[in-house]
Amino acid sequence: MATADMDAVDFEPEEDDLLDEDVAMEDVEPAPQPRVRSTIIGGAPKHTKGRGFRDEGSSDRSNRFARDFDTIVSDDKDGAQKSIEGWIILVTGVHEEAQEDDVHEMFADAGVIKNLNLNLDRRTGFVKGYALIEYEHKEEAQAAISNFNGAELLTQTISVDWAFKSGPSSHQSSRSNRSRKSHRSRSPARRRY
Repeated sequence: MATADMDAVDFEPEEDDLLDEDVAMEDVEPAPQPRVRSTIIGGAPKHTKGRGFRDEGSSDRSNRFARDFDTIVSDDKDGAQKSIEGWIILVTGVHEEAQEDDVHEMFADAGVIKNLNLNLDRRTGFVKGYALIEYEHKEEAQAAISNFNGAELLTQTISVDWAFKSGPSSHQSSRSNRSRKSHRSRSPARRRY
């Protein structure tokens, strides 16, 4: 009975299952072998692509970054820098349950507040702990810094300072003046038993 079942099965192969039997192996051209030349023996010049493989004469990295960039020179002794629209102060230590109105009422005594940002934590919904306040005039921002630095806002002491300050006055930092050996930590002395 098993042989009868075998005869009853009609298997028709689909086109995907068949190999291309129509094409003879003699008609197929073999793929060309790649030309490999060793760089030790010499050969064709090496072709490279990307940022790091440019002509050395046309664009030297040290020459590109040795340019003098535009800087804003501040004649202020405190080093405060003006932003594009006004003078911005940074208030840190803001209580997590503080509202924008609480901060606005406190700092409005120093002058007209142009903009106030009190960022919230997405996960908790509480204040992140800092605020950015923008004044139109430097005198107003300076008055806010001098009056409210160290003051209390909702039982928490806040710190107030400029958000943007100019960098060090010299072009070279003290870190570049050190020798290269000072960047590495020293190994502990060997124990002798």
